[in-house]
Amino acid sequence: MTTAATPLDDATLVSRARDGDVRAYEQLVLRYQGPMFRLAVKMLAHRGDAEDVVQEVFLNAWRKLAQLTDDAAFVGWLYRATTNRCLNAIRARKPQADVDLDTAESPRVDLQPERAAQVSEQLAALNAALAQLTPEQRACWLLREVHGRSYDEIGEVVGANATAVRGRIARARAQLAEVMKPWR
Repeated sequence: MTTAATPLDDATLVSRARDGDVRAYEQLVLRYQGPMFRLAVKMLAHRGDAEDVVQEVFLNAWRKLAQLTDDAAFVGWLYRATTNRCLNAIRARKPQADVDLDTAESPRVDLQPERAAQVSEQLAALNAALAQLTPEQRACWLLREVHGRSYDEIGEVVGANATAVRGRIARARAQLAEVMKPWR
């Protein structure tokens, strides 16, 4: 009788990876590349830029793994690195008026065509509304609403206290609610 192997927790994988276990680090990458990519693509509104950011974050994390003093803090470290790289990429961009809506996820194919068109329009409107937020507000809102991080965790990621994070999220929610009113 065979038993399924219990997946190792993050701290164990980080400890093994720090000791040079490439397979342990691969497990961490497989576990967190999806969430980091979703965060980056929503922040940057560009799939290629998001792929570049996530690749840089994981390569840099591998190189600097020895500097991480708390193995359990790895996920927060990834969120912080991804958010900071995205904010730096946004700051480095030349101002542009158009929003690339090609990065919006496709609507489900099993929906009615009219419903699919409506969902696609809603996603485009949400992406455009997110692009109107300041990069800091967008980061805080995405970390809270999409990734479910706590205010304290978000504060650590963006370098602000929980009160400032709450304020940014409140302003982002208010702005998004206003822009998205027609879709209610």
